[in-house]
Amino acid sequence: MNLLVLGGTRFLSRETAVQAVARGWDVTCACRGESGTVPDGATHLPWDRADEPPAALVDGDWDAVVDVTRLPSQARTAVAAGPGAHWVFVSTVSVYTDNSSPAMEPLADPITEDVDLAVDPEAYGGMKVACEQVVQELATSSVIARPGLIVGPGDPTGRFAYWPQRLARGGEVLAPGRPDDVVQVIDVRDLATWLLDLAESRTTGVFDAVGTAMPFGEMLAGIAEGVGADARLTWVDQDFLEAHDVAPWAGEGSLPLWLPRPEYDGMLAHDPSPAVAAGLRLRTPAETAPGCLDSPVTALTPEREAEVLAAWHART
Repeated sequence: MNLLVLGGTRFLSRETAVQAVARGWDVTCACRGESGTVPDGATHLPWDRADEPPAALVDGDWDAVVDVTRLPSQARTAVAAGPGAHWVFVSTVSVYTDNSSPAMEPLADPITEDVDLAVDPEAYGGMKVACEQVVQELATSSVIARPGLIVGPGDPTGRFAYWPQRLARGGEVLAPGRPDDVVQVIDVRDLATWLLDLAESRTTGVFDAVGTAMPFGEMLAGIAEGVGADARLTWVDQDFLEAHDVAPWAGEGSLPLWLPRPEYDGMLAHDPSPAVAAGLRLRTPAETAPGCLDSPVTALTPEREAEVLAAWHART
């Protein structure tokens, strides 16, 4: 297999390139190379995607291409340069506008121009829809994978890694919402393996590339098992968390993976079975957790967690 990875230096695109090299494929990573080096065994093809594609990319006899871009202009330029390859495009479940439902509809209106997400973060889903349309219209064959939350070694967001690290510290742990709230994650290694399988088999179609949906309590129990933790969970309802300025999802002052309900009931509850039928193999949270103990995390500090827990216990 002659594989072109657009990227190859960070998280999913790098893991994909690493695994492709391990399979003995000829792997070229087209990128600037500013966020890191490409994996050993892969060829670095320097390309700033704001520029025209280099001749080596246009003339390459690619069997497949893996692309993760969110910018429609980049998708158009890249597919036009190699339309004969089997295109494996990594989209997102953020293309769906109804986060209360796990259904694969409705889609966001396509945003065909590049938008700075620092200015308008809501444009992300619409731009990914436009990228999907470009791939489906211009590539000879293609497959669209729409992941939910991608986690595991190398994750720069810390949205999952907070929990292995927090549970490993032990003691009383602030758990958000209800233990039966449904959540799901997909390990970056599992997703990368499947993307390569899709490339090799030239599978077509559109799939939600997600992990097993499970109750939050079950996921935390699995993570605790994976890191050998002995911690006590105290579940605190979302109204109390919001009243005490605890942020959801990610970032400073947040409890990662927690989402307000019911408006986000469906965001982490998509059906993995079509992807599993197409070859996706999933590891458990217990298997993912140990690889996340050294990942960077920005979330609720131990001091703030203690404050919120104290307020919760004193509420009556």
